[in-house]
Amino acid sequence: MDKTQKIREGLMLPLMEAFYTVQGEGIHTGVPAYFIRLGGCDVGCVWCDVKESWDAGKWPVLDIEEIVDQALVYPGRTVVITGGEPLMYNLGPLTALLKEKGFSTHIETSGAHPFSGNFDWVCFSPKKFKAPHPSIYAHADELKVVIYNKSDFDFAEKHAELVKQTCKKLIQPEWSKSGQLMESIVAFVKNHPNWKISLQTHKFMDIP
Repeated sequence: MDKTQKIREGLMLPLMEAFYTVQGEGIHTGVPAYFIRLGGCDVGCVWCDVKESWDAGKWPVLDIEEIVDQALVYPGRTVVITGGEPLMYNLGPLTALLKEKGFSTHIETSGAHPFSGNFDWVCFSPKKFKAPHPSIYAHADELKVVIYNKSDFDFAEKHAELVKQTCKKLIQPEWSKSGQLMESIVAFVKNHPNWKISLQTHKFMDIP
C-alpha cells in the first residue's frame, strides 16, 4: 500500500505539530491534554491564527502508530485532535488506536467534512467560510462559535437550532476583537442563558 492510499485510509496523517499542554478554551478548559494538530485546511478563516497549517504538503506524513507513541510519553490521557481541519482525513484508525491505548479522544472541528472517528467529546466550531457537513450535528457535544462581528450572534443561533438538545453552547470572542465585542457578548449571554462564554485562557496565561 503506497503512502497516498495510507493517507486516504487514515493509516498515515500529515502532522504539523503535537504538544502536551493545558486545554485553554471551551468546556474542558484547564484539563491537561496532548494536542495533535494535523496539516491541511480548506476552510480559510481570515482570522485563523495557524494559517501555516493550511498546506498539508508542508508537513511530515507519519504512521498513526508513531503519532500515538509520541502521545504515550506524557502522563495525561486526554488527546485533542485539531488542525487545520482534521475531518479532511479518515480519523477512524487513529482514534481506535488512541482508545486502545487508554486515551480519551476529543476533536475540534469546523465540521466542514463528513464525520469520522470514535470520539468522547466533539467540539464543533462552525465557520461562515465553508458550510458544515450535515453529519456533524448529531455528533456535536459542544457548539463553540467564534464572534468576530455582531452578525455572528445570529449565525450562532442558526447552528444552535440544529445540534442535539444536550449539546453545550459557547460563544468565544475572536482574540483581536475581544475588547470591542465583550460588552455585546456579555449582553447576549445574559439574554440567552442557554449559552456560556468561552475565553482563550491559554493566551492570557501565555502557554501554547
